[in-house]
Amino acid sequence: MQYMLMFKETAADFAQRDNPETAQTYWGAWNAYVGAVYQAGIVVNGAGLHPAHSATQVRLREGKRQIHDGPYADTKEHLGGYFIIEVPSLDEAIAWAARSPNAATGSTEVRLVLPPPAQ
Repeated sequence: MQYMLMFKETAADFAQRDNPETAQTYWGAWNAYVGAVYQAGIVVNGAGLHPAHSATQVRLREGKRQIHDGPYADTKEHLGGYFIIEVPSLDEAIAWAARSPNAATGSTEVRLVLPPPAQ
């Protein structure tokens, strides 16, 4: 079964990426986690994301396109990256989610991936 792990980080977590005093520890933890996930052979796809302020939100309202820079919703956590993993059970997906570096300060959401539509 395929699950998406969505890594939601706080603004303080994101700030560690570029802070000379914390960047090495931050990236070291993520590199270790990413290495373990790949070594387990369960990765289908995945990527880290740029900070939310670089995002563009697109909505259609009454047939008109609305575009907003950065996160439109007032959130305390931002999506920092994701993996699609293939594991036998939700319990195993949850175990991998719990190992992510952001689980202690942000959250890791786990969702079952829908299969492609039958043709």
